[in-house]
Amino acid sequence: MKKLLLCLLFTTALSLTLHAQDTTLVKNQANMVAKAMIAGDYKTLVNYMYPKAVQMGGGKEKMIALVTNGMQQMKTQGITFESVKVDAPGKFYKAGTEIHCLLPETIILQLPNARIASHSSMLGISSDGGKSWSFLDMNNSSAAQVKQILPNFNPDLQIPKATTERLD
Repeated sequence: MKKLLLCLLFTTALSLTLHAQDTTLVKNQANMVAKAMIAGDYKTLVNYMYPKAVQMGGGKEKMIALVTNGMQQMKTQGITFESVKVDAPGKFYKAGTEIHCLLPETIILQLPNARIASHSSMLGISSDGGKSWSFLDMNNSSAAQVKQILPNFNPDLQIPKATTERLD
């Protein structure tokens, strides 16, 4: 009986570890966020945001309104999102009861007089062993800022500086 219990525990732990390392799953979910942003589906975008960030923003409805208003302001200034490309995540980090990883992203923006590429990272956060993911954009966020939302943020996970380049 003890051997069976140990075997079940080991199998469960192994499957959780393997599931947590499923780079395809986290990348697919991050791409859903990117597609939602391009399509103007801000409800889906907010549904994939890290819940504490949504809570800090006043809840889902208020966050959807904030994102919608922000995007409207950008459009009135002649700024549009042309495309978003999310690359495979890097190393997975244990952070308290969560798993964190960074996914490099490139956002192509059309400005009134230029086209630019913004290279930054999206932080993937899983609180269920890697079965589902929520995300935070890390565009020029410091570890100190991230720790306000994620108190168990692993300091080994280094957030690279965002960069931009003119494309035309």
